[in-house]
Amino acid sequence: MPSPGQTQPRRPRADAERNRARLLDAARAAFASGREPVTLEQIARDSGVGIGTLYRHFPTREALVEALYRKELADLCASVDDLLAIQPPDRALRAWMDRFADYVAAKREMADTLRAVFAAGTVTVSHAREELADAVSAVLEADVATRTLRDDVRPEDIVALIVGSFTATSLAGGREQLERMFDLLMDAVRRRPPAAGNSASADDAGPADDSGRMPSSH
Repeated sequence: MPSPGQTQPRRPRADAERNRARLLDAARAAFASGREPVTLEQIARDSGVGIGTLYRHFPTREALVEALYRKELADLCASVDDLLAIQPPDRALRAWMDRFADYVAAKREMADTLRAVFAAGTVTVSHAREELADAVSAVLEADVATRTLRDDVRPEDIVALIVGSFTATSLAGGREQLERMFDLLMDAVRRRPPAAGNSASADDAGPADDSGRMPSSH
């Protein structure tokens, strides 16, 4: 409780929270539309609020992009739970990779501003990777019961491989090549069924000689 003479911080009014959400939704749609340039005035018009309202919430373009980046990253990571509710972990992970691709594609129009945000240190790549690794960890934890993925898979390695796939994808290959690379990644991390014959016990193969070797068939 606040001490005498202090006032408790007021929560934002409901209409202010709605306006902020509408501005972020309009900004997300504008940056994903591919139109250039995306202006703050256009975002304000699309959201149905005045430019003054936009500036009260986001004093600069960088502040708006940072808020949108944080929200979209949080939404992407939270979407893992929705996928796990309807799919086994391995398929949920593959579907989440596609959502990750959509998330990155929507950042192209924000790239210059995002670089400035990262340069200012208000958002760091390492923090973003930690959040993404936490999302992958949720998949691995869900897989304890179903065992669709290898035991030695580490969340930070999967995140590094997903991010690396974007870097390695050629402009000519585009999304199609990226999806093939994701499929290859899933082939690497899925648990493989035992090969035929590997499940046979040593007793089934007949007696060994005194040296421990199986007798020759010749």
